Amino acid sequence: MNTTPAAAAFVRTEEAPRLPPPPNMAGAQGWIIQNLFSSVWNSIASLLVGAFLLWLIWHVVDWGIVHASWTGTSREACLGEGAGACWPLVWAKIPQWIYGFYPIDQRWRVNVCFLIGAAALIPMMMPSLPYKVWNALFLLIVYPLIVFILLTGGHLGFPAGRVMGIASLLLVSSTLIPVLAFGIEDGIRLNRVGLGLAVAGLVIWIVTFFTGTHVVWLVGSVVPLGSLLVLGFFIAAAASSIFATLATKDPAGRSTLRTWLAIWGAIVVALGLVGIDFGLVPVETPQWGGLIVTLVVSITGIVASLPIGILLALGRRSKMPMVKLFSVVFIELWRGVPLITVLFMSSVMLPLFLPPGLSFDKLLRALIGVALFSSAYMAEVVRGGLQAVPKGQYEGAMALGLSYWQINNKIVLPQALKISIPNIVGNFISLFKDTTLVLIIGLFDLLGVLQAGLRDATWATASSAPTGYFTVAIIYWCFCFGMSRYSIFIERRLATERKR
Repeated sequence: MNTTPAAAAFVRTEEAPRLPPPPNMAGAQGWIIQNLFSSVWNSIASLLVGAFLLWLIWHVVDWGIVHASWTGTSREACLGEGAGACWPLVWAKIPQWIYGFYPIDQRWRVNVCFLIGAAALIPMMMPSLPYKVWNALFLLIVYPLIVFILLTGGHLGFPAGRVMGIASLLLVSSTLIPVLAFGIEDGIRLNRVGLGLAVAGLVIWIVTFFTGTHVVWLVGSVVPLGSLLVLGFFIAAAASSIFATLATKDPAGRSTLRTWLAIWGAIVVALGLVGIDFGLVPVETPQWGGLIVTLVVSITGIVASLPIGILLALGRRSKMPMVKLFSVVFIELWRGVPLITVLFMSSVMLPLFLPPGLSFDKLLRALIGVALFSSAYMAEVVRGGLQAVPKGQYEGAMALGLSYWQINNKIVLPQALKISIPNIVGNFISLFKDTTLVLIIGLFDLLGVLQAGLRDATWATASSAPTGYFTVAIIYWCFCFGMSRYSIFIERRLATERKR
């Protein structure tokens, strides 16, 4: 017989009191214990690194604040035994570091560019504000035009040869309208005639480099007859492309055509504006320098590399042999040479291959070289994002009957670009720092102007160079750190599938 007393049943009738977490698991103390002193080796490493950081911070404070010189107008203010940072050098040279050799009485134009850019960029970076599309159009179309007119002075002359070159470029680009509207394969099939005429015009244009032709007087300039023949082929190619798009009676084609015509109109208006005399003093690009050149080169490369890189990435994944071959050759060619070689070729070698009398500004050549170079790297970054998108996304989009560009614009590219944000911003940061290489072709960016200013005997002291390099390093770090933190913010905002 079981004589063990029955267990008494217990049912809690009220909530248990909420106890605070253990001190070693919450707050600053908990973070320190979990991350810095979670084990013996972690504790030793934290102590060693902490001691080194304290030593480094103390020496920087001692050099930059305690023993630093803060006032003065010449090198005498920074002389003396144990002298620290020479901050009077910074106060005296900071205008030159920002504006370079830009005329002093015209620096207000640079300030206006900075203010307009900041006023347009800050709202663009705040996701909660409206009118993002109009803001983006202003930054990508209107603002560059304003900067160009203000910094150069505008009032550019367009002789007949240059006008024909611009018109030829616009006409040749119109052969892409069916491709953009219906995809690469269908676009080429629909526009074989237009593409053939464009290729014929390009062949004739290349032949004219090696053969002489008669010339005619047109719009105040001498124009070779061969150039007129090339322009005629390009006009026929553009007309054939437009008719091929309209003949399909497809809404997508008409929409693409309207967009392309709007782009044409914007370019024509922009060229008209830069040809107007606004009364500004012309400032040649050799007079630019400092932060102006750094921002112009880096921002141009950043803005141009992303769309070109996306097209190259799509081209490399294309099933069309010629498109894929061109993309692969372009990417591998530009990735296979260092940027310093690209800049040297654009500045020294490119003029040797141009026809007599045809030349480009040195800064423009550097901008084109930097944009093409960074586009090759960006293409591989975007291609990595495209490969990370599951194949089922493509199959589902095709099952819905979407076209090639609809699949990429609405489904694939948004996912690929979101995945690639860290690498894209990493490329942007690298490009921003690589702008210092333009010094090799005689363009004085921020670092180049600093090095030029250090040759000034008025500020020749032992602490001048460390102070200048330290200040410029802080400027570079601020820009790069800002891009890094903003990319982290965008990543967290777009990470809707893993919100914490």
